[in-house]
Amino acid sequence: MGKFVIRKTATGFKFDLKAANGQTVATSEVYETEAACRRGAESVRKNAQAAKLEDQTAEDTQTFTNPKFELFQDKAGDYRFRLKARNGSVIAVSEGYSAKTSCLGGIDSVRKNAPEAEILSEA
Repeated sequence: MGKFVIRKTATGFKFDLKAANGQTVATSEVYETEAACRRGAESVRKNAQAAKLEDQTAEDTQTFTNPKFELFQDKAGDYRFRLKARNGSVIAVSEGYSAKTSCLGGIDSVRKNAPEAEILSEA
């Protein structure tokens, strides 16, 4: 089972969603308080399974309403995703993947791990 790990940064708190194998599959923005960070993790739990996939690398991109995963290519050519909540806020982002299939696997991992993930604090 996956887990959200909250950690303190120089400017606040952020979480990493880790898969059962310990690999980080998504991370959050920096929140001012640990409580706000916990609410962000809860939002990922709620939105991950319902989120549709908007593949912005496809020729004919189909646009969806939130919540959604946006799959895109960054300036370096890596594939990334961001998860947007119902209100349009970005609540989780991925690392860069060299292959699109790996990025899609990351999205699947978030969908699988987030809903039941325990929220732990290292802060």
